Amino acid sequence: RRVWRERFGAEIVEGYGLTEAAPVVAVNSATHGREGSVGRLLPGLRMRIEPVEGIGEGGRLWLSGPNIMLGYITADRPGEIQALANGWHDTGDIVAVDRDGFIFIRGRAKRFAKIAGEMVSLGAVEMLVAALWPEDHHAAVTLPDERRGERIVLVTTATTADLTALKRHGRAIGASDLMIPQDIVRVEEIPLLGTGKTDYATAHEIAARQLGRGAAA
Repeated sequence: RRVWRERFGAEIVEGYGLTEAAPVVAVNSATHGREGSVGRLLPGLRMRIEPVEGIGEGGRLWLSGPNIMLGYITADRPGEIQALANGWHDTGDIVAVDRDGFIFIRGRAKRFAKIAGEMVSLGAVEMLVAALWPEDHHAAVTLPDERRGERIVLVTTATTADLTALKRHGRAIGASDLMIPQDIVRVEEIPLLGTGKTDYATAHEIAARQLGRGAAA
């Protein structure tokens, strides 16, 4: 955003939406925005934040309003709308909201690891790793850990990736030790879905197979 602002005089603002909300939920504007946020809710929408064990700031976002879908139609019940409970939709996103109502996305609920009772964003882990090896591709997944519940495994194309460098980098930027992967699995390429997004299920299977650990995580 800074580069576009300085080079082209254009202001890029972030927003947030989902298909179930047709699709816009929150927006920043050029005059009313907050760096790092996706803006504030559109008029008419309501939100509630459901606490999540291990996450101290924020929680799971639920939405209700006139633009929220009526419900889902599934293959096993064709033609039947499975209505939302009391009109509230579970976004599956973990967010924090400041005192002025600006929303900050922390990650997908299913993309968090629970380590020793603390919730760790796997997306944040990938950002930490990408800063160290920006030319490569990475996927952070979890495997069971008898002592701490789960452990983070880095699946990466970085041939030089090693835990010592990761720990040193984490300490240098003040990252929690819980964010540092405990294992590294090197691959030629990160598996992708047809949409071009990371195929985390396959990455998880690769990690479990190479490390010889249980696949349920």
